[in-house]
Amino acid sequence: MYSTLILETTGQITTITLNRPDKRNAMSAAMIAEIQTALDEIEKSHTRVVILTGAGRAFCSGMDLEMLAAMAQQSPAENQEDSRRMAKMFRRIWSFSRPMIAAVNGAALAGGCGIATLCDFTLAAPEAKFGYTEVKIGFLPALVSVFLVRQIGEKRTRDLLLTGRIMEAAEAKEMGLVNEIISAESLLARAKELAEVLIAASPASLARAKRLLTSAAAASVDADLERAILENARIRCTSDFKEGLASFLEKRTPVWQGKPE
Repeated sequence: MYSTLILETTGQITTITLNRPDKRNAMSAAMIAEIQTALDEIEKSHTRVVILTGAGRAFCSGMDLEMLAAMAQQSPAENQEDSRRMAKMFRRIWSFSRPMIAAVNGAALAGGCGIATLCDFTLAAPEAKFGYTEVKIGFLPALVSVFLVRQIGEKRTRDLLLTGRIMEAAEAKEMGLVNEIISAESLLARAKELAEVLIAASPASLARAKRLLTSAAAASVDADLERAILENARIRCTSDFKEGLASFLEKRTPVWQGKPE
Protein backbone atom coordinates (compact mmCIF):
# COMPACT_ATOMS: atom_id res chain seq x y z
CA MET A 1 0.00 0.00 0.00
CA TYR A 2 2.84 2.40 0.82
CA SER A 3 5.79 3.04 -1.48
CA THR A 4 7.80 5.35 0.83
CA LEU A 5 6.84 4.07 4.30
CA ILE A 6 6.73 0.84 6.27
CA LEU A 7 3.94 0.49 8.86
CA GLU A 8 4.24 -2.17 11.53
CA THR A 9 1.75 -2.61 14.36
CA THR A 10 2.56 -4.67 17.44
CA GLY A 11 -0.13 -4.61 20.09
CA GLN A 12 -1.08 -0.96 20.54
CA ILE A 13 2.12 0.49 19.05
CA THR A 14 2.47 1.38 15.37
CA THR A 15 5.93 2.12 13.98
CA ILE A 16 6.18 4.27 10.86
CA THR A 17 9.53 3.89 9.12
CA LEU A 18 10.47 6.45 6.46
CA ASN A 19 11.64 4.04 3.78
CA ARG A 20 13.78 5.69 1.10
CA PRO A 21 17.21 4.72 2.48
CA ASP A 22 18.94 5.18 -0.90
CA LYS A 23 17.77 8.83 -0.81
CA ARG A 24 18.51 9.27 2.91
CA ASN A 25 14.73 9.20 3.41
CA ALA A 26 14.32 12.54 1.64
CA MET A 27 10.74 13.78 1.43
CA SER A 28 9.02 13.34 -1.92
CA ALA A 29 5.48 14.36 -2.82
CA ALA A 30 4.51 10.71 -2.39
CA MET A 31 6.02 10.52 1.10
CA ILE A 32 4.23 13.69 2.24
CA ALA A 33 0.90 12.26 1.01
CA GLU A 34 1.59 8.84 2.51
CA ILE A 35 2.43 10.24 5.95
CA GLN A 36 -0.98 11.94 5.96
CA THR A 37 -2.70 8.73 4.83
CA ALA A 38 -0.84 6.65 7.43
CA LEU A 39 -1.85 8.99 10.25
CA ASP A 40 -5.47 8.88 9.09
CA GLU A 41 -5.33 5.08 9.06
CA ILE A 42 -3.71 4.92 12.50
CA GLU A 43 -6.29 7.26 13.98
CA LYS A 44 -9.04 4.81 12.99
CA SER A 45 -7.21 1.85 14.57
CA HIS A 46 -6.60 0.64 18.12
CA THR A 47 -3.07 2.11 18.09
CA ARG A 48 -2.30 4.07 21.24
CA VAL A 49 1.25 5.29 20.43
CA VAL A 50 3.14 5.97 17.19
CA ILE A 51 6.91 5.60 16.79
CA LEU A 52 8.45 7.38 13.79
CA THR A 53 11.93 6.44 12.55
CA GLY A 54 14.03 6.17 9.39
CA ALA A 55 15.39 3.22 7.41
CA GLY A 56 19.14 3.01 6.90
CA ARG A 57 21.61 5.59 8.21
CA ALA A 58 19.46 8.74 8.03
CA PHE A 59 16.22 9.80 9.68
CA CYS A 60 15.20 12.28 6.97
CA SER A 61 17.54 14.54 4.99
CA GLY A 62 14.87 17.06 4.00
CA MET A 63 13.32 17.65 0.60
CA ASP A 64 14.03 15.30 -2.27
CA LEU A 65 16.33 16.87 -4.89
CA GLU A 66 13.96 16.07 -7.74
CA MET A 67 11.15 17.76 -5.85
CA LEU A 68 13.33 20.81 -5.22
CA ALA A 69 14.28 20.98 -8.89
CA ALA A 70 10.62 20.80 -9.91
CA MET A 71 9.83 23.75 -7.61
CA ALA A 72 12.05 26.04 -9.68
CA GLN A 73 9.85 25.33 -12.72
CA GLN A 74 6.46 25.70 -11.03
CA SER A 75 4.05 28.62 -11.22
CA PRO A 76 3.44 30.77 -8.10
CA ALA A 77 0.03 29.11 -7.68
CA GLU A 78 1.58 25.62 -7.88
CA ASN A 79 4.27 26.57 -5.37
CA GLN A 80 1.67 27.91 -2.96
CA GLU A 81 -0.37 24.69 -3.18
CA ASP A 82 2.83 22.68 -2.72
CA SER A 83 3.72 24.71 0.36
CA ARG A 84 0.22 24.25 1.76
CA ARG A 85 0.50 20.45 1.50
CA MET A 86 3.75 20.52 3.44
CA ALA A 87 2.26 22.82 6.09
CA LYS A 88 -0.71 20.50 6.45
CA MET A 89 1.61 17.54 7.12
CA PHE A 90 3.62 19.44 9.76
CA ARG A 91 0.47 20.61 11.51
CA ARG A 92 -0.97 17.09 11.42
CA ILE A 93 2.08 15.69 13.20
CA TRP A 94 2.05 18.55 15.74
CA SER A 95 -1.63 18.08 16.60
CA PHE A 96 -1.98 14.29 16.16
CA SER A 97 -4.40 12.80 18.66
CA ARG A 98 -2.12 9.93 19.76
CA PRO A 99 1.32 10.38 21.35
CA MET A 100 4.13 10.30 18.79
CA ILE A 101 7.75 9.37 19.51
CA ALA A 102 10.50 10.17 17.01
CA ALA A 103 13.40 7.70 17.14
CA VAL A 104 16.03 9.72 15.27
CA ASN A 105 18.61 7.24 14.03
CA GLY A 106 20.66 9.62 11.86
CA ALA A 107 20.59 12.97 10.10
CA ALA A 108 17.38 14.99 10.51
CA LEU A 109 17.81 18.05 8.32
CA ALA A 110 15.58 20.87 7.04
CA GLY A 111 12.02 19.52 6.82
CA GLY A 112 13.26 16.24 8.26
CA CYS A 113 14.35 18.12 11.37
CA GLY A 114 10.83 19.54 11.53
CA ILE A 115 9.28 16.06 11.44
CA ALA A 116 11.65 14.84 14.17
CA THR A 117 11.05 17.71 16.56
CA LEU A 118 7.28 18.11 16.07
CA CYS A 119 6.67 14.72 17.68
CA ASP A 120 5.73 14.70 21.38
CA PHE A 121 9.00 12.98 22.27
CA THR A 122 12.26 13.04 20.34
CA LEU A 123 14.82 10.33 21.13
CA ALA A 124 18.13 10.48 19.27
CA ALA A 125 21.14 8.28 18.67
CA PRO A 126 24.46 10.00 19.55
CA GLU A 127 25.38 10.20 15.85
CA ALA A 128 22.12 11.92 14.87
CA LYS A 129 22.48 15.45 13.52
CA PHE A 130 19.91 18.24 13.40
CA GLY A 131 19.69 21.45 11.41
CA TYR A 132 17.64 23.79 9.27
CA THR A 133 19.97 24.24 6.31
CA GLU A 134 17.61 25.99 3.87
CA VAL A 135 19.37 29.39 3.79
CA LYS A 136 22.47 27.72 2.35
CA ILE A 137 20.61 26.96 -0.89
CA GLY A 138 18.55 30.14 -1.14
CA PHE A 139 15.46 28.54 0.39
CA LEU A 140 13.48 29.51 3.49
CA PRO A 141 12.58 27.40 6.57
CA ALA A 142 9.29 29.29 6.80
CA LEU A 143 6.94 26.49 7.83
CA VAL A 144 9.09 24.94 10.55
CA SER A 145 9.87 28.39 11.98
CA VAL A 146 6.24 28.62 13.14
CA PHE A 147 6.76 25.67 15.47
CA LEU A 148 10.45 26.09 16.26
CA VAL A 149 10.13 29.54 17.84
CA ARG A 150 7.48 28.13 20.17
CA GLN A 151 9.71 25.21 21.14
CA ILE A 152 13.03 26.89 21.81
CA GLY A 153 12.40 30.67 21.78
CA GLU A 154 13.20 33.42 19.33
CA LYS A 155 16.91 33.90 20.03
CA ARG A 156 17.80 30.26 19.51
CA THR A 157 15.50 30.03 16.49
CA ARG A 158 17.31 32.97 14.89
CA ASP A 159 20.64 31.23 15.51
CA LEU A 160 19.56 28.01 13.79
CA LEU A 161 17.55 29.47 10.91
CA LEU A 162 19.88 32.33 9.96
CA THR A 163 23.12 30.32 10.09
CA GLY A 164 21.74 27.05 8.73
CA ARG A 165 24.28 25.26 10.90
CA ILE A 166 24.07 21.58 11.81
CA MET A 167 24.00 20.49 15.46
CA GLU A 168 25.14 17.34 17.15
CA ALA A 169 22.51 15.45 19.15
CA ALA A 170 23.95 16.69 22.46
CA GLU A 171 23.43 20.34 21.51
CA ALA A 172 19.94 19.60 20.20
CA LYS A 173 19.14 18.09 23.61
CA GLU A 174 20.55 21.13 25.40
CA MET A 175 18.35 23.35 23.22
CA GLY A 176 15.24 21.36 24.10
CA LEU A 177 14.70 19.74 20.70
CA VAL A 178 15.66 16.27 21.95
CA ASN A 179 14.40 14.54 25.10
CA GLU A 180 16.95 11.73 25.39
CA ILE A 181 20.11 10.49 23.70
CA ILE A 182 20.17 6.70 23.42
CA SER A 183 22.71 4.38 21.82
CA ALA A 184 21.77 3.42 18.27
CA GLU A 185 21.33 -0.24 19.14
CA SER A 186 18.93 0.61 22.00
CA LEU A 187 17.04 3.44 20.30
CA LEU A 188 13.94 1.54 19.17
CA ALA A 189 13.85 -0.51 22.36
CA ARG A 190 13.81 2.70 24.41
CA ALA A 191 11.09 4.15 22.17
CA LYS A 192 8.96 1.05 22.79
CA GLU A 193 9.65 1.25 26.51
CA LEU A 194 8.45 4.85 26.55
CA ALA A 195 5.42 3.84 24.47
CA GLU A 196 4.48 1.26 27.12
CA VAL A 197 4.63 3.97 29.80
CA LEU A 198 2.19 6.03 27.73
CA ILE A 199 -0.07 3.03 27.08
CA ALA A 200 -0.33 2.48 30.86
CA ALA A 201 -1.90 5.94 31.20
CA SER A 202 -5.57 6.73 30.54
CA PRO A 203 -6.17 7.02 26.79
CA ALA A 204 -8.90 9.61 27.38
CA SER A 205 -6.58 11.67 29.58
CA LEU A 206 -3.75 11.58 27.04
CA ALA A 207 -6.05 12.57 24.18
CA ARG A 208 -7.54 15.42 26.19
CA ALA A 209 -4.11 16.59 27.37
CA LYS A 210 -2.84 16.69 23.79
CA ARG A 211 -5.98 18.51 22.64
CA LEU A 212 -5.60 21.03 25.47
CA LEU A 213 -1.97 21.72 24.58
CA THR A 214 -2.61 22.18 20.86
CA SER A 215 -5.93 24.00 21.07
CA ALA A 216 -4.39 26.75 23.20
CA ALA A 217 -1.95 27.59 20.40
CA ALA A 218 -3.97 26.50 17.36
CA ALA A 219 -5.34 29.90 16.29
CA SER A 220 -1.97 31.64 16.36
CA VAL A 221 -0.22 28.63 14.77
CA ASP A 222 -2.72 28.60 11.90
CA ALA A 223 -2.39 32.35 11.33
CA ASP A 224 1.40 32.11 11.34
CA LEU A 225 1.31 29.10 8.99
CA GLU A 226 -0.72 31.07 6.46
CA ARG A 227 1.98 33.75 6.36
CA ALA A 228 4.67 31.10 6.21
CA ILE A 229 2.96 29.32 3.30
CA LEU A 230 3.05 32.54 1.26
CA GLU A 231 6.71 33.22 2.11
CA ASN A 232 7.66 29.63 1.34
CA ALA A 233 6.02 29.91 -2.09
CA ARG A 234 7.49 33.36 -2.85
CA ILE A 235 11.11 32.41 -2.15
CA ARG A 236 10.88 29.69 -4.79
CA CYS A 237 10.40 32.34 -7.50
CA THR A 238 13.59 34.24 -6.65
CA SER A 239 16.90 34.19 -8.51
CA ASP A 240 18.68 33.17 -5.28
CA PHE A 241 16.57 30.02 -4.96
CA LYS A 242 17.30 29.04 -8.55
CA GLU A 243 21.03 29.76 -8.11
CA GLY A 244 21.18 28.00 -4.74
CA LEU A 245 19.54 24.90 -6.11
CA ALA A 246 21.71 24.86 -9.24
CA SER A 247 24.91 25.29 -7.24
CA PHE A 248 23.87 22.52 -4.85
CA LEU A 249 23.15 20.11 -7.68
CA GLU A 250 26.38 21.09 -9.45
CA LYS A 251 28.39 20.89 -6.21
CA ARG A 252 29.80 24.41 -6.48
CA THR A 253 29.79 27.62 -4.44
CA PRO A 254 26.67 29.71 -5.14
CA VAL A 255 26.98 33.15 -6.72
CA TRP A 256 24.17 35.13 -5.11
CA GLN A 257 22.49 37.87 -7.14
CA GLY A 258 19.59 38.69 -4.86
CA LYS A 259 19.49 41.73 -2.58
CA PRO A 260 17.99 42.20 0.89
CA GLU A 261 14.39 43.33 0.50
